[in-house]
Amino acid sequence: MTAGPAFDIESLRGFYRAGGTPREIIELVFARLAAAADPGIFISIVAKETLFAQAAALGAFDASMPLWGIPFAVKDNIDVAAMPTTAACPDYAYVPEKDATTVARLKAAGALVIGKTNLDQFATGLVGVRSPYPVPRNAIDPALVPGGSSSGSAVATAHGIVSFALGTDTAGSGRIPAGLNNIVGLKPSLGALSTTGVIPACRTLDCVSVFALTVDDAWSVYAVAAGPDETDAYSRPPGDLAINVLPPVLKVGVPSRADLRFFGDEAMAQAYDRALDQLAHMGHKLVEMPFADFYNVADLLYEGAWVAERYAAVKDFFDTREESFHPVTRKIYGAARTLSAVDAFRGLYELASYKKKLAPAIESVDLICVPTAPRHYTTAELESEPIRENSRLGTYTNFVNLLDMCAIAVPCGTRRDGLPASVTLLATAGKDGLTAALARKLHVESRLSLGATQWPIPRMAAKTERVRKHLIEIVVVGAHLSGMPLNHQLTDRGGEFLRLARTSNAYRLYELGGQSPSKPGLLRIGNKTGGEIDVEIWQLDAEAFGSFTSEIPPPLGIGTVVLSDGTLVKGFLVEAAATETARDITAFGGWRNFVERGEREATAP
Repeated sequence: MTAGPAFDIESLRGFYRAGGTPREIIELVFARLAAAADPGIFISIVAKETLFAQAAALGAFDASMPLWGIPFAVKDNIDVAAMPTTAACPDYAYVPEKDATTVARLKAAGALVIGKTNLDQFATGLVGVRSPYPVPRNAIDPALVPGGSSSGSAVATAHGIVSFALGTDTAGSGRIPAGLNNIVGLKPSLGALSTTGVIPACRTLDCVSVFALTVDDAWSVYAVAAGPDETDAYSRPPGDLAINVLPPVLKVGVPSRADLRFFGDEAMAQAYDRALDQLAHMGHKLVEMPFADFYNVADLLYEGAWVAERYAAVKDFFDTREESFHPVTRKIYGAARTLSAVDAFRGLYELASYKKKLAPAIESVDLICVPTAPRHYTTAELESEPIRENSRLGTYTNFVNLLDMCAIAVPCGTRRDGLPASVTLLATAGKDGLTAALARKLHVESRLSLGATQWPIPRMAAKTERVRKHLIEIVVVGAHLSGMPLNHQLTDRGGEFLRLARTSNAYRLYELGGQSPSKPGLLRIGNKTGGEIDVEIWQLDAEAFGSFTSEIPPPLGIGTVVLSDGTLVKGFLVEAAATETARDITAFGGWRNFVERGEREATAP
């Protein structure tokens, strides 16, 4: 690795604050590209002198521009004005007059496009080798496939040539290359990042993705680029653009042991088990889920409706220039010619059925943790079974966009053979901030180097509570605590965890009888003979607060709770009469301590 600052965004901003210049960083970009000695990463590169001029036009360092002077790469199915867009098909190439919406927003924030990166042709593939150009080499081990389709973007980021790169993700192209190259891959909720100026693969499922060295970097890029776009028919509001404060306990869905698939890669299976152990060590609850129907949804992506959709995107070109296509890509697209509208509708009906069937399982957990890829493949293995192995790489990715979920792939350690291990966190659309919060902690606690560099992971700055004036704070005491049976009544309404707290010592806690699920009652006794009780502070908007409190059954209700710091917050209290025959559990210090003590006693030999 060449000398100079690390290329994570905070390190570069520190470099600029100390008087460094974008010109020096541009020189480093080209030095690191030369050191990588990989002609397959970029399809086209901006001339150094042009970059110098663009950097000069930025003027003096402007801290208000979040990406000032930050170098990035763009997958070559995304338009950059005045640069060819090829989709890794030279005969298809054109030169756009304007940037894709997402690129334009990043440039406006001060970022500098270095070049256009290689990919599986027309973004069809998860292996990264279906290109007429030299194949990008995996940044960790050149004998392995780099992952696709966003291969060049991932490899450029992993080598520290750029700070981040844009990819696209229909079936996992923003996650598989991240997992195989030891970097972060953020696949946002569908519609959060505009796809105007992106060559479609499956337009109803496509999204722009972000490769970065850290979760904070990926999120910084996402927060700049996300937002509605009137020119994109599939654009949707992205929701809150801040990483959540991580609740103390999450219910994390994981595939049942019987349903896990690693195709003989025991090292990957062991690495995944270690990641789950780490989640449990953090205090989260692992919930096994049957996964057969997730795999059934994944199988739909290369059947009927969505193969036809890929063909529809380039039909005119394919029908007249079929010889221009990579042999494997040609075979996939050519199969769509045999499909009818009936096949498409059957696929849509089948997907709707699976969505309805899977919804209760998905909604029963806060998020899901899966392996990013089931195994690593060598390029030699791929040559013997190109379609089968590509399909297997999508085991844990192909179903995600079909089910309208957000995802983030994050490094979680190394396997026993030294190769990267990665998990992907999944959640329903709009929960991007929650998945990022957990991914952030997993990555930092892994203590890995960034990508293929020797740069350490930056220290994780504490995520402070995000009090928003239009939201109402509420103290929860028992079954609504994070990870508890009724917490979903908060999260289903968009509730956000804010902070841990304790009451003043003017309260006693009781185990109430006749409640399902079991609940406590918090009673203010008006003197100092009570105890401080552990609670959580959540926040809801006014409509959700009203809806939530209307469902609270007697003898519970909402009153004013005094916290240990003297703060007054609305929260759960119990009617005094209900405590007359109830068990006093104040000595446990909180409902979670009481429940966990009972669970330990129940399982003790």
